[in-house]
Amino acid sequence: MQSKINRAASLLALALLCALPAAAQTPALAQRVERLLAKTPIIDGHNDLPWELRERYDGDLDKIDLGADTARLPRAANAPADQVALMTDIPRLRAGHVGGQFWSVWIPVSVTGPAAVKMTMEQIDLVKRMAERYPAHLTMAYSADDIGRAFKAGRVASLIGIEGGHQIDNSLAALRQFHALGARYMTLSHSARNDWADSATDDPVRQGLTPFGVAVVREMNRVGMLVDLSHVSPAAMKAALAASRAPVMFSHSDARALVDHPRNVPDDVLKLLAQNGGVVMVNFYPGYVSQAAADWDADYAAEVSRGNSPPFAGRYLGQPERASAALAAWTRAHPAPAVTLAMVADQVDYIRKVAGVDSVGIGADLDGIPSAPVGLDGVDKFPKLFEELARRGWSDEDLAKLASGNILRVLRASEAVARRLQATEAPSNAVFKP
Repeated sequence: MQSKINRAASLLALALLCALPAAAQTPALAQRVERLLAKTPIIDGHNDLPWELRERYDGDLDKIDLGADTARLPRAANAPADQVALMTDIPRLRAGHVGGQFWSVWIPVSVTGPAAVKMTMEQIDLVKRMAERYPAHLTMAYSADDIGRAFKAGRVASLIGIEGGHQIDNSLAALRQFHALGARYMTLSHSARNDWADSATDDPVRQGLTPFGVAVVREMNRVGMLVDLSHVSPAAMKAALAASRAPVMFSHSDARALVDHPRNVPDDVLKLLAQNGGVVMVNFYPGYVSQAAADWDADYAAEVSRGNSPPFAGRYLGQPERASAALAAWTRAHPAPAVTLAMVADQVDYIRKVAGVDSVGIGADLDGIPSAPVGLDGVDKFPKLFEELARRGWSDEDLAKLASGNILRVLRASEAVARRLQATEAPSNAVFKP
């Protein structure tokens, strides 16, 4: 009954807002969103700041102050020419009403075997050191209840997401120990297939998941680690959905019907996701948000290959200065298309239309992408997206689901499934067999 009253109040407020002149709507929407996000902060499904800290500062937190604005840091003398400003810091997390952040502990797919386990542990350690260094602002969270306590304390709940199944080195024991260290989701594959899961951006050879891959999914259910289907092939998505006893997530993906990129989620999978009770957390990467941007990315990659692709194809092999100059000239003649906040809102709206309002969240991928849509280039800009959706008629109740309600529900469901399974199942003894 109370939810019906709240929905009626939201509709009345929307009707009153629409009656205002356009110039008066923006401040009113901003105030409405501020009130909403003060009560229901955002949980973002994916941020790659830990890897940026490793790459730029050797993981040494003495070399950077996350308590200050990182968007205007001076560039290091040895920084790559295409390095962008950081998109995350504590003041901007606060300004963006971020109450929970899944920090990705991504490592390259080229790092495999025991070295992958070691590097993953180093990245987990880095996330925990971040929280220890800024205890007034960040706190580690390992459950939905922990997130609720962080909200009440006014701190950002810091969660850990493993971004690639290769990071467990084909070992369920490693998977269990990563969960014990705090990891609460694992992406089944990354940009290349691994020994038991196909990737969306690599030739499929595993028929989605191997039997060991199915065992990984089921053991993730048992320990209470969310199954993340971003980066995996459509066949792997469907196999994981069929195997999972708990709701799954896409930590940072968009809709393939809007942008035909293999990283995005097809409609048939969105419909299966709705039945599963899972969530797609919308990615801000321009090439996943806009078809024009995806096409430009492909053309740019082709131009890079044309200029300097070994062993024989490159036009300027052994002439890096000429290759660089030619690429710069091509880029001036073919500027990247503009990608806007409204296009991200289109992605959110579309996933809502196909999978339902209970199946959408935010997984921006900031500090893991080389550029962002206009108006969404930092974690402080999240409220602007909510203003756009409010302008399109979203109720406060539905905006609250997008902000954190949906992912909290998924987390709680995963925890409940784990409690039930642990009462009846022993840890899996499944062993990877080549």
